[in-house]
Amino acid sequence: MTFDSRENEWFVPKFGPRKFQIACGMLFLPYTGMCLSFVIWGCLLASTVDFGKMAGIVLIYFLSLGIAAHVADGVGSSRVKPWGHLLTKKQSWIIIILTLVVAYSLGSYYAINFSPNLIVIGLIEGFFLFAYNFELFGARFHNNFWFSISWGALPFLAGFVIQTNVINLFIILLSVIPFGLSYLEIRVSRVYKENKRNNIITRKTENYESILKLLSLGTIFLTVLLIVWLWLKSYN
Repeated sequence: MTFDSRENEWFVPKFGPRKFQIACGMLFLPYTGMCLSFVIWGCLLASTVDFGKMAGIVLIYFLSLGIAAHVADGVGSSRVKPWGHLLTKKQSWIIIILTLVVAYSLGSYYAINFSPNLIVIGLIEGFFLFAYNFELFGARFHNNFWFSISWGALPFLAGFVIQTNVINLFIILLSVIPFGLSYLEIRVSRVYKENKRNNIITRKTENYESILKLLSLGTIFLTVLLIVWLWLKSYN
């Protein structure tokens, strides 16, 4: 097991105590923001948008994928520790369990009272959270394709389902868009990470960084615009 310092990546803040910087980096906030944006996209496709449900499903994904999955990645990596040993294994498991208990409790509330089809998505996401981050089944699910399913397509579907309790062919076809964006992000990110790890700072590395910024921040910015547009529209 080796230590892989990623403190020089673009999304790690350059201010505050070192532990704060690493903690922010561990959450991969711009990429987590992409995932949450896909959740919101799914919500916004419903004919009537319940903003309370949208806030609920965003919180569920922030807790489960934004926090639990990223902490689990630090525990489950069989080769490289992404952020060293900021957290002990005991601390990591406490965070994973607590965030998942809250996320699944909240998800169960929405599933039981409004959208039973969320149960299917919740079970699949739970499987990927452990299979991907703990590299189970010979790391068969630890690849770009399954990452894009769990990080892009499924969050998008979850957003639509919590609003409508519907999964149809049209929404599945539309999920190809967040799947594709997630696939591009993870593929570029892996190459960029290797270059930064090996201190290979070339024009190509800078281009990779620009692509990652455009993908993540652009997705978040577009989502904010869509929310503002819908909010203004609701008052007209």
